[in-house]
Amino acid sequence: MFEFPVLVGDIGGTNARFGLIEKTGDQPRLLAHETTADHPDPSSAIKASLAKGGGPAPRSAILAIAGRVDGPEIQLTNAHWKIAGQRIAEDFGLSSAVVVNDYVPVAAGAADIEPHDLTPVGPCPPVPGGARVVLGPGTGFGAAALVPYAAHLAIVSTEVGHTDIGPADAFEEKIWHALERVEDRITVETVLSGPGLSRLHAAVAHVRTGQPHEKIEPAAVTEAGLRATDPHAAETLELFGRVLGRVCGDLALTFLATSGVYIGGGIAPRILKVLEESGFRAAFEKKAPFAAMMRKIPTSVITVHDPAFRGLAALANEGAKFVYHGQVWRKAG
Repeated sequence: MFEFPVLVGDIGGTNARFGLIEKTGDQPRLLAHETTADHPDPSSAIKASLAKGGGPAPRSAILAIAGRVDGPEIQLTNAHWKIAGQRIAEDFGLSSAVVVNDYVPVAAGAADIEPHDLTPVGPCPPVPGGARVVLGPGTGFGAAALVPYAAHLAIVSTEVGHTDIGPADAFEEKIWHALERVEDRITVETVLSGPGLSRLHAAVAHVRTGQPHEKIEPAAVTEAGLRATDPHAAETLELFGRVLGRVCGDLALTFLATSGVYIGGGIAPRILKVLEESGFRAAFEKKAPFAAMMRKIPTSVITVHDPAFRGLAALANEGAKFVYHGQVWRKAG
């Protein structure tokens, strides 16, 4: 499917990273990190990366972007770039170019992820042969499912971050009333993301003190919560863990992900202790009438460095193994 060398890219709203897989079976070699605001378009950033990283010219490309891939040209949600596989292929003389949602490679990487690249949350052993879900709270909230399909693995992209979420008990109901809404909605991403941590902290402080509270940076919430220097921040992290467990359980039920739920993103690895000690697992399992099934589904945090690049390598090296949606352009003839 891909001619080597293969250019790979992980493109977000703020930063883009590019790498090169020089021959079949290799892992990507990082070329450069580029700031999207520093370049007028992706081809400019790719050209700069190739100049910095050196090596042979690419013959094909697969790029993962933080956004919905729904047409021949995709506008990044939080940046001015427009991504079109055909234009990039023509700019660099490539035989093919593929553009996918950023959680497609994370799901592909989960197919053969090693136990030492995971930190289990809960005592559940792995169960082979079933569907898996990968998700991640970070700047936003991404998720995808990896589903066995005949001899293949189908990767199902989702926009679960933009689905509505409500309170589960009386305390959460008070929090929900105090939460800042986004476009008059409270979605999964409104709560389970970096900005969501800031919103949750402000709401918890409001409920506990009876006074409106200014938002602080997500990193400040995490640090104060882990150090127990701010009781509202500590409570926020515990609430974040419980809500994350509930959403993980919902996704496990949605896809019958009996082979596990894998949590990536930038937040979970930093709050592992909270997830292990909070009500994360109890909220995950509280899914009557299927609580017994939920207790058998493993949940783990992905601790391997750079799961997106590893997944892009899996897609490039083992393309026939996976079925997935993406923008695909191939040179005629």
